[in-house]
Order: sequence, then structure tokens, then C-alpha cells
Amino acid sequence: MNQRITAAHAKARAHLLSQQASLAHWEGKLSSSALSTATAIVALHLVDAIRHAEPIRLGVKWLVTHQNRDGGWGDTAISKSNLSTTLLCWSALRLCGLEGGEAPLVRQSRALAEAWIEGQVGSLEPDALQQAVMARYGRDKTFSVPILMLCAIGGTLGEAAWRRVLPLPFELAAFPRSWFGALGLPVVSYALPALIAIGYARFAHAPPARWNPLRWARALLWEYISPMLLMLQPSSGGYLEATPLTSFVTMALASAGERFHPCVPGAVEFLCRSMRPDGSWPIDTNLATWGTTLSVKALGEIRPEITEWLLRQQYQERHPFTHAAPGGWAWTDLPGGVPDADDTSGAVIALRYAGMGAKKAAEQGMIWLLQLQNRDGGIPTFCRGWGTLPFDRSTPEITAHALLAWWTWLPQTDPEPAFLQATQRALAYLQRVQHQEGSWSPLWFGNEHTPQEENPVYGTAMVVSYLTGQPCLHELARDLIERGAQYLRKMQRPDGAFGGDAEAPASVEETAVAAYALMSLSDPEMQQSGLRAVNWLLSATQDGTTFASAPIGLYFARLWYHERLYPMVWTVQALRLACEITAHSSQS
Repeated sequence: MNQRITAAHAKARAHLLSQQASLAHWEGKLSSSALSTATAIVALHLVDAIRHAEPIRLGVKWLVTHQNRDGGWGDTAISKSNLSTTLLCWSALRLCGLEGGEAPLVRQSRALAEAWIEGQVGSLEPDALQQAVMARYGRDKTFSVPILMLCAIGGTLGEAAWRRVLPLPFELAAFPRSWFGALGLPVVSYALPALIAIGYARFAHAPPARWNPLRWARALLWEYISPMLLMLQPSSGGYLEATPLTSFVTMALASAGERFHPCVPGAVEFLCRSMRPDGSWPIDTNLATWGTTLSVKALGEIRPEITEWLLRQQYQERHPFTHAAPGGWAWTDLPGGVPDADDTSGAVIALRYAGMGAKKAAEQGMIWLLQLQNRDGGIPTFCRGWGTLPFDRSTPEITAHALLAWWTWLPQTDPEPAFLQATQRALAYLQRVQHQEGSWSPLWFGNEHTPQEENPVYGTAMVVSYLTGQPCLHELARDLIERGAQYLRKMQRPDGAFGGDAEAPASVEETAVAAYALMSLSDPEMQQSGLRAVNWLLSATQDGTTFASAPIGLYFARLWYHERLYPMVWTVQALRLACEITAHSSQS
């Protein structure tokens, strides 16, 4: 067994190294997305349907080809059908798909989609569709309003369609950024361009009554707020480097008579550049920084050129988009990235392999994380203090990641009282949000096959592995770790594998992270459970040579993706630890 694990680790490691975009970093590859493709072709159609006829045609063809057998669409080509993506694809095909020789196939595709939607919602009536979308996202309007807007544009919300698109208070963007937390914006922090553009489109199509002072205030403020869209736009043209957000901003402006807005040319160029040869679009350009830090941690080493690349990605100035302080890292090396806690933690930990020469940059990242800590003791993704919407609240896996980032370096320095206090507050937060059975629910990863589409196995595995990552932290979090590990053991399938919970189908990603978490413990029974999972990984990856991806990643509100690097990096990480354990056992 030891020889097989060692050989598989060598093959998996070589495979991961072969995926580098350059000697300095990994780029990975995000799955193509039906949602992104639908939004992109609608945006291009509204800006100039004739000029962009070919990418629109290819996008329509890709959507028709990748429709699920049940008539719906999932976010990826291997995802279950969901209402949001199916509504967007159905509306996009109605607007863009009835030109050219493939019109009969498009009509057939639309008919299948209508049958699926009617089966889910009970009706194709506009009011029923609106209520179904709002129910899926609750009070977070980050995604519900853009979906309804595209349906209105596509003609699937009937007469008075824009009245069914909830208004967004774009005029609030005129207030100082420091006020946003108190204002209670109905979208998450990184969706400010959508708030502005979609809010204005809704106002332009369905303004308040003439007697309403909001009508006149919004009309006057638009001239002041409109330039912000160009100020927030990165040099790449893509907001957050993301196709959906960029498309929603573009189509909103074009539908409202603003297709010549100064930000539109750059956005259109980004969309055209982002299209893949098969006619599809991914949700984001790449997760290069995230993929690189994951790879470094999986390999357990860092080369000088990777260190230099990572150091160059650290933000040295206040970010113009979120006003985040200097010192953080984003998920990508591209200009549309925004500093966030998970990537900053990942970079701080990866730089520990570079030694004390990276100490200054790491300390800046540690302080950045410290300043992000919420009043509840947890760490949010982007902005401290907004906290009212799901993607801005504290979250356990990001909190545990920040704890490991701090304690990876604190033993090498004289810990400041602020970090010790922050650690106690973060551990208290993790204790409060740990479920009764010992699990934690993550924010940025889910599972389509579990209740509420959460992924407690992934969340628990990451929190346990982070908290066991340093001896001092492990000792402080011993009770939390033990309860989490017991939960993981209960979720393990008879064949050794893991899914999102005990009933969900197994995946390489979930099995690898759970195996690593269990093997990180000194308890022999836990390690044996981890080795059973490794044995399943050996079969599933054909001894470290093939890596099937599963759509467990989340982006925006319940927007699923899979990433080519995830099964590789987590398998390499698990196999490396398994090699150490089995080698030690054979010597004992």
C-alpha cells in the first residue's frame, strides 16, 4: 500500500506541475457556464446584434447543445438543472436565437425549457416567475434583480415586465463609501456596478410617478453617478473579471438607451475576448492567485519565481472598487480582481515556505486580515461591517483560514496582543456557528445534491485542517477539532469516499479534503479513516493520473462552477500526507 501511495503521489505531483501556466504560477481552467453564455449573448445583442452576429450564433448553438435532457440548464455542463439558469437561457434564446438556419432547433429547445419551468414553478405566468426567483434568493437582490431584468429584456415577463423587476436604489452610490454598511444596500459589496446600471435601467423603463420626488432626484443624480461605472471599471473592461457581472451592466445600460456609455466599449471587448472557441463563456477569467497558493500548499514547497510572482500580486494601494486597505490579495492576477480574505490567507500561508524574506509582506497580509474581522469575531469575504447579506457575512472556513494564516507566522515573531485577542474572538465565533452534529457550513462551496445545497463535509474538512495546521492553534481549538472530525467520520461512505454529506454522490474534491483533515490528526482511528479515503482516491484518479472535476464551487449567489485544479491540488495534498503517515508506520 505504501508503495502504491508513493507512486501515485509522484504521478499526481508531476501532473499538477505540468499544469502551470508559467514557471511562476498556475492559472487553472474554470468550467464553461450556461448562465454566463446566456448573459453574454444578450449583452452583445443589445449593443450591436449585427456586428456581434457570429459570437451570438455560436453562443446560441452552445446553449442548445448543452441543454439537459430534462429541458433545463445547470450552471455547468455537468450540473443539475436550476431555475435561475434555465430562465436566463430560455429568455436569451427568445431574444437572440430565432435568426439563421438553426431556428427550428432553438424553438424546440425553448419548448423543452418552458415545459421544465412550468413543472418547477407551476406556471409560465410572469407573476409566478417573479415570485419563484425572489423566493430562491430571499432579500439578497444581487442576483434576483439581474435575472428578472434579463427576463424583461428577453420578453418572458409579459406586459409591464419592468414593473416586475425590483427597483434598486442606484442613487445611494452617491453617498460616501464609508456609509454603505449603514445604508443597508440590497446587493453585496462587490456588485456596486450592477446596483448602478440595473438600478438606472429599471428607473428608465419604469420610473416612479411624476409626483414622487424620487423620480426627479434619480434623474438629476444619474449625471453624477453615471461616470462611476467607468471609474470602477478595470483596464481589462471586465468587472471582477466576471462575465455575468460585466454582461448585466452592459445589457442594463444598452436597454436604457446608454449603449454608448464610456464603459460599454471596454466591457464588450472583454466579453468578446473571453468567449471560448466552442461559443461558451466561463464565469470568471481565472483564479490564478487562488490556484497558485493552493498548489504551493499541496506541494509543500515554493520556488523563488513563484514567491516573486505572489509578492507582485499584493495590493500596495487602497483598492478603487471596494476601498480595501493595502496589504491584501485577490483571487486573480488580472486588473479586475478585488482583495479578499480567503486569498489573502492563502498567500500569507504559501509565503511561509519562502522563509523570513517574505515576512514583511506576510505581516501586511496578517494586519489586513486583522482589520477585516467583524464584530461577531468571524472573518467576512470582502468588507468588514456590511454583514447583512450572505456573501458579506462572516463565514467559518474563511475565519479558520485566517487563523491559520496568523499562526503560521506568529510562532516566528513576538505575537502582538491584538492577534491573541482576535484569535480568541475568532474561535468563539467558530464555536457559536458549529452545528450540533459538529459540522460547519461554508459560504463559497456547496453541493447540488444536499438539502439547501450546502456542503458541510467540505466546510468541516477545511475548518478542521486549518485549525490543525499549527501546533499552538491546534491546542487552542482542540474541542472544536474533535467534534468536527467525529462528524467527518460519520459522513464517510462504506467505500471510504465522501460527498457533500452522507447521502450525496462522492467526488474527488470532497474525498481529498476530508482525507487530509482526518489524517492531520494524531488519533490512529482518524488517520485510518483518512487512509480509507485515500484508497478510494487511488481508484478514482487511476493512481494519480486522471482527475474528474465536480461542480462544488460557488460564485456570486448560488452560481456553480468546477475548476480543473481543485481535484489535482487536493489529491496531491492528501497523497503527500498519506506518504508521510504510511512511511512513519512502516518504520515503527
